[in-house]
Amino acid sequence: MDAASPLALPVSDEEFARYQALINREAGIWLAPVKKALLVGRLARRLRELGLTSYGAYYERVAEDEVERVRLLDAICTNETHFFREPRHFEFLAERVFPAWRAEADAGRRARRIRVWSAACSTGEEPYTLAMALLAAFPAGWELEVLASDLSTKVLDRASAGLWPIEKAKEIPDEHLRAFMLKGYGAQEGLMKAGPEIREVVRFARVNLVGDGWPGGPFDLVFCRNVLIYFDRATKIRVVERLVERLDPRGYLFLGHAESLGGFTTCARPVMPTIYSPALAA
Repeated sequence: MDAASPLALPVSDEEFARYQALINREAGIWLAPVKKALLVGRLARRLRELGLTSYGAYYERVAEDEVERVRLLDAICTNETHFFREPRHFEFLAERVFPAWRAEADAGRRARRIRVWSAACSTGEEPYTLAMALLAAFPAGWELEVLASDLSTKVLDRASAGLWPIEKAKEIPDEHLRAFMLKGYGAQEGLMKAGPEIREVVRFARVNLVGDGWPGGPFDLVFCRNVLIYFDRATKIRVVERLVERLDPRGYLFLGHAESLGGFTTCARPVMPTIYSPALAA
């Protein structure tokens, strides 16, 4: 690797600290000192594209250019996801929540409307999974909406396209795969595409969970999985409290398998591990 390669360029402790502060301020993500190599790896391509010869020069570019700042955040975000990730969440919905909501609607105790927010949708597997689960559980006549948001514009573009490698099909139960996905899409063999029924349910928006411009509630379900692990304690508290504010009193908040609200907020009560309801709910 020659000396001009961005991967070979040094990042001083002072420069790394500036990136730490900017990324934390803009996205709530805290990069520990051991993440210096990750920063270099994620930004090297962009430095090469811009013809820049130092990470200090790139920082100055980012500080002055809002569009480039979004590109930086796109590069830093981790976007691993799967269809029907954490199956027990969907079992909880199918076995406990959805039957109760259907019964309440039949008894006239709730409207036939469900709003769901996938608050870190990545490349779209989560919101389309939710759309499949809803369409499979609720008959015609129900109004179903899944808002899919993310900080990264790059993954939002991929999610809204609704295209994935055909290998992803193995993550989807056969009955849902047949009902809601198009395989071997057009001339693009080896891909599958979200079918029109689930695409009609999902809409996309860029939302920064540590910024303004949040959607209005109430939502019946909020999925914010594998996001809090990147925030410091104060940011976690602020984000969770804002999420719970947007939940219907009978709604549910879903976190990732390694996340818990225990010990830092009382705004929500546990229903089962990683599933919460507003603390004031009966």
